[in-house]
Amino acid sequence: MRGVRTTSRGITTVCRQDEFYAVTKHIHLSKTSLKMPLVNKVFVPYLAAGRYGLSTSSRTVTQQITRCNPSRGLSSTSRRTEQVPRTTWGYGAVALTAALASTFALTRFVALEARAESPPDSNQVQSKPTGFFRLDEVRQHGRTAEEKWIIKGDKVYNITDWIPGHPGGEVILRAVGGPVDQYWNIFTIHQKQDVYDILDTFYIGQIDPRDLVDGKVPSEHVDDPFMNDPERDERLIVHSARPFNAETPADGLGSFITPDDLFYVRQHMWVPDVNEASHKLVVELPDGEEKEYSMQDLKSRFKEVTLTATLQCSGNRRKHMTDESRSTNGLQWEAGAISNAEWTGVRLRDVLKDAGIEINDIPDDIKHVQFMGAEAYGASIPVEKAVDKLGDVLLVYKMNGKTLAPDHGYPLRVVVPGNVAARSVKWINRVRLSDEESTSQWQRRDYKCFGPNVGSSTVDWETAPAIQETPVQSAITSLRDISAHSAQDSKLLQVYGLEEDSIAVEGYSYAGGGRRIIRVDVSADDGRSWQQAELLPDDRKGAKAWAWTRWRWVLPRQQAGRCFVVKAVDEAYNTQPDEYEPNYNFRGNLTGSWHRVGYRSKQP
Repeated sequence: MRGVRTTSRGITTVCRQDEFYAVTKHIHLSKTSLKMPLVNKVFVPYLAAGRYGLSTSSRTVTQQITRCNPSRGLSSTSRRTEQVPRTTWGYGAVALTAALASTFALTRFVALEARAESPPDSNQVQSKPTGFFRLDEVRQHGRTAEEKWIIKGDKVYNITDWIPGHPGGEVILRAVGGPVDQYWNIFTIHQKQDVYDILDTFYIGQIDPRDLVDGKVPSEHVDDPFMNDPERDERLIVHSARPFNAETPADGLGSFITPDDLFYVRQHMWVPDVNEASHKLVVELPDGEEKEYSMQDLKSRFKEVTLTATLQCSGNRRKHMTDESRSTNGLQWEAGAISNAEWTGVRLRDVLKDAGIEINDIPDDIKHVQFMGAEAYGASIPVEKAVDKLGDVLLVYKMNGKTLAPDHGYPLRVVVPGNVAARSVKWINRVRLSDEESTSQWQRRDYKCFGPNVGSSTVDWETAPAIQETPVQSAITSLRDISAHSAQDSKLLQVYGLEEDSIAVEGYSYAGGGRRIIRVDVSADDGRSWQQAELLPDDRKGAKAWAWTRWRWVLPRQQAGRCFVVKAVDEAYNTQPDEYEPNYNFRGNLTGSWHRVGYRSKQP
């Protein structure tokens, strides 16, 4: 397991990375008061919990802890294995800033004190004194170097001591040996003065002016985080290019199975450079033991399963809430941040069982299953969903019968049918059994809903649960005139017993949690009168209704008003609200009010 190690004259303490964050969050640091004996005590999690009032979970992890009794001298060290509580905290905005600041400071000061108290090590690589560095010299301190440097603006920083405590894990290694600015533009949480101030504690010099152009590092020396992104279909409706986010166009929403190249794309970062031959999935058990599976292991040792499931972004139809109520934060998706596909892979519950989990008698200290992706994205689901034999949670390697595309998680992703798509982590490389949900900002912050009176400046993220299952949804995706004088159109009119010019209205309906759509109500006069649409047959696979239901309504054109409306009803008789304002939330998540589309006949 990745941990944080502090060392001074033979005194070594190892702790989990999340414990490191939790402890440093609660400690007032000063360069003069921080002493190594205190550091040793602080980093033993159960001592930290007792001394600093931290909340601890019931889950325990087995850790090797080397402790020192200063009163008995440095020779009296003892190593023992203990069961210690695991201390954790969420990724609230203030908390994350505090952790960044304190962790930067702590790791830096530990290193400084260790160097001050220890005799010089002739084998230790020393940083060059403050001065000017050429770009070629910085590049030598990349991923494989002992000391790792980055450039911010025109300044150089030695972040070697910071890397073990980085909240984003090893993703920071993408930037070492070059500029970090392009990554911080993506991870905007870094753009705070407190973070800049702490970064300055790692300052070692500046880029030689001879290597700068207009005071900046030349573009040819700046890595492009998105260099491995694939080409995309030009028909996708793009909302942001870097990272790439695009919704399915109307013609892609017209079939039960969405074509691969028109399946909506939601990226929080870049597409990582991974391949099937070397990709590994690590399952981390509650006692800290890890089980590793190659792609070949997954394909050869477990039963292959195919299911049909719809993935929907929590922000689908966000623009409708913005237009009909108030401004919302986030990408302004219309009705195309949703798609449907056949997914092939192996059941997560089978892999967890193989790894040693009693899936039919889950221990009380396992409440959540956390997923981590290769590009640093993280999310989690309740353990009940993960191990439910009717829950159909899959580790997927095929989409619509073909190898996953890079944009959709190649070579491996999790698909959690019935839940918001944010839980279906792409490029998955780690599964962790835990008593708490993922600490990522995408679990603790972004994907939540609040009351209409709550704004971004007043929100308390801890007061709302993370979105899992989604409410009932429907939308109109096609509205077209049908001419009785067209040979092709007349065939459709005959199906519905019509001989006059008409209108064909089509769309999708969907409910989370595997709840079946039982009715779709449609109106041609803005909701004053209603009819029921035809629910189109399909060939879905899975234990429950994980896929959307397509619908169609054909009516004489003379009955049409100026606005068509649709609303759906699921098997629990949940339906959609008529207005947006009562369900307004500043994030614009789970927009599901009646979908209205204006109509003006193109026929005389």
